[in-house]
Amino acid sequence: MAISPGTKLGPYEILEPLGAGGMGEVYRARDTRLGRDVAVKVIPPNYSDDPGLLARFEQEARATAALSHPNILALFDVGQQDGQPYIVSELLQGETLRSQLKNGSLPLRKAIDCGLQVARGLAAAHAQGILHRDLKPENIFVTRAGQIKILDFGLAKLMQPEDPGGGLSETIDVVTGRGELLGTLGYMSPEQLRGARVDARSDLFSFGAVLYEMLSGRRAFKGTTTADTITAILKDDPEGLTATAPGVPALLERLVRHCLEKDPADRFQSARDVAFDLESVSTISAPVPGAVSLEKRRSWLIPALLGLAAVLLGSAGTIALRWRAANREVATYLPLTFARESVSSARFAPDQHTVIYSSARVGGENELYSMTPESLAPLDLNLATTDIESISPSGEMLLVQGRRQLDAYTRVGTLSRAPLGGGAPRPILSDVQDADWGPENQIAVARFAEGHYRLEYPVGHILYETEGYVSDVRVSPKGDLIAFADHPVFGDNAGSIAVVDSSGRKRTLSSTRSGIFGLAWMPSGKEIWYSAANGIRVADLRAINLSGRDRLVAAVPGGLVIHDIGASGRVLLRHENVRIVSLALGPGQKEERDLTIRDWTLVNGLSADGKRVLLEEEGAGSQPDYDIYMRSTDGSAPVRLGVGHGLDFSPDGKWVLARSGLTTPSALVLIPIGAGEARQISHDSIDHSDARFLPDGKVIVFTGTEAGHNPRLYSQSLDSPTARAISPEGVKGSVPTADGKFVFGFSDRVLLYPIDGQGEPRPVPGVHPNEAIAGVLSDGHTVLSEEVVQNTSVNIYRVDLGSGRRELLKKLGPNDLAGVYMFPGTLFTPDGKCYAYTYTRALSQLYTVEGLR
Repeated sequence: MAISPGTKLGPYEILEPLGAGGMGEVYRARDTRLGRDVAVKVIPPNYSDDPGLLARFEQEARATAALSHPNILALFDVGQQDGQPYIVSELLQGETLRSQLKNGSLPLRKAIDCGLQVARGLAAAHAQGILHRDLKPENIFVTRAGQIKILDFGLAKLMQPEDPGGGLSETIDVVTGRGELLGTLGYMSPEQLRGARVDARSDLFSFGAVLYEMLSGRRAFKGTTTADTITAILKDDPEGLTATAPGVPALLERLVRHCLEKDPADRFQSARDVAFDLESVSTISAPVPGAVSLEKRRSWLIPALLGLAAVLLGSAGTIALRWRAANREVATYLPLTFARESVSSARFAPDQHTVIYSSARVGGENELYSMTPESLAPLDLNLATTDIESISPSGEMLLVQGRRQLDAYTRVGTLSRAPLGGGAPRPILSDVQDADWGPENQIAVARFAEGHYRLEYPVGHILYETEGYVSDVRVSPKGDLIAFADHPVFGDNAGSIAVVDSSGRKRTLSSTRSGIFGLAWMPSGKEIWYSAANGIRVADLRAINLSGRDRLVAAVPGGLVIHDIGASGRVLLRHENVRIVSLALGPGQKEERDLTIRDWTLVNGLSADGKRVLLEEEGAGSQPDYDIYMRSTDGSAPVRLGVGHGLDFSPDGKWVLARSGLTTPSALVLIPIGAGEARQISHDSIDHSDARFLPDGKVIVFTGTEAGHNPRLYSQSLDSPTARAISPEGVKGSVPTADGKFVFGFSDRVLLYPIDGQGEPRPVPGVHPNEAIAGVLSDGHTVLSEEVVQNTSVNIYRVDLGSGRRELLKKLGPNDLAGVYMFPGTLFTPDGKCYAYTYTRALSQLYTVEGLR
């Protein structure tokens, strides 16, 4: 029933009706207390029939009102009068997105901007545990200023019964309201249609459907009947955007499809990640700003393209790039290095002019150099196997020397201090990953101690400890906070930016990125600049403040890795091209074959006959939790098996043993190579890493870590949900012997641990603790041990388990050693004839940059 003008609901005087929908009627009203106009939504009167429902309505509405974000309609108040519940919100001027879509698709730039604002609003609400459940163009408002406001946030849940599970008819009736079935149905996720419980990923499906419609002018899912629409959502993919909207970039189409995956596990896992990728797409798709005439466009575009080409070609001289906003000054890139090399660390000296950096030249270890912009060649400081970590105002350097590899991304060494003016380094602490000077010459370190990574400041005072690892430690200008990259999974570079104060209170500022590569504080201490990968680019330069507001600073093809920011705001960074290459020698082949899929492809498994490899793709376009592929060693097309980390082929060749992605604790999963469904085989609190099948295919062995403990070896039958520890803590490994009775365990020594738990472990002669098992030969008494040599090649030794006798079997690695980095992971077949391995090539150039904001 309509409410007459002049009627009062609490302190709100109704002025005029504004509209009506399935969730009630909306009126313009006057807030008599504050003297402002507001919008009042009156909820259908049937709520007065259920006091419990009315109470829950108020509770949920007040929780939603706590949201404060520029892209979410602000709720001011909630109340009831004579059993009639109402909600008070800000009054908007503009129209709904549905109105704008009546004339077809939106311009590409506007659609991206609208989608980005919606994604940011969703991310803010999801962070508070509040879902929308009914996202559609009718619930997205575009103000006259172009700002997006998401309407009715959380109200779909308020309109549902306490337990929304049940059949399809119940779900549709509750969510859409009577008489509006098709209006909402086309945006519902498959799990909503099935009456299953939903989470934030359901909103992302709806978001994908809305974004598709903005770009194409067509609904992603719409049939001639209700049944047809339901079938389309559950089973069909919408027509490709390249067909319905030819101007849409391929990256954007891929993003939309990722949102519209039928299985929630295959979609984006958070709205923040969607916003991150959309922001990256927006920089690619952005038109030239502030341009009116063709001549003006050309006057900007040609120099910008030439500047970009100069960056990519490593051209000498000053390079200028104009960024997205027309009123920003030109960013000036001044190259410092020109050799074919791989820069690993760099810092400004106290004079803010000299740069100290560490670089590996062709086939060499990291060495320390000094350089100024005027230098014709760098000055070699005669410090080998050394990374620069920090330089104090008085000119004393913190160095990490003689690093050893713990895993793919974890390398620790001896922390030393040395005067910049010359003098031998003095060692002060072992097993350090990264370090930084703080005020009064106190030192912050991330180091590996007692089987865990710790962040200490000052040294010895533990502020944070993790089962994963910590890198890129930087003390704030005031010394009150430590910023760092927090990696939840040991050996994986995915992570987030966090800060911790002197009392150990940690705050995570950013969402999880697929890679963190460096960070630095702005001199003001108000922002942290960092380099991060997002699955589309190698690494962008971003900034985040202490409230978690994240923004893009710069992005170019390749990667931008930040090292330092000077007192004047000048930035020291490297432009980097990185490729992880996977090679294999299959049966009957005389030469290794490149099996790399995109640009970051790792070998994780090799079949016993040498005909197939398991590959993990972590590069451009991969899922946030990475993609598992199977590929024949003859080089035929790869087959995608799923998401996560592939670990081993089953002996019968029908299954792949895999580890789930970036969640902690990670689980073990069996993925069928042919037809069938994947099934999780671990259901415990153990974080699983390396795992292998025993020869019978019925039992697996793996390295696992429980919270608060060090890693150890476990075995588990595929028919049992319970794993059994077979080693003490502090032992890693997963490779079983040929008879399946023992597993090789690595700690400060190498031992064979009985898998059945009977008897004592026995030493393995001839295999060293810093090596890895590359293969177990079928003769039962010979293994192949892998030794990394100067990070540029690996030696494969044939070791007799009885006598410990070693002989060099093969040396592996590329002939061109520029920028090459190798780590353990070579795999051999039981006959010792076929193998597969991975190496990284990172080539970089160091720049100082003025004008970045």
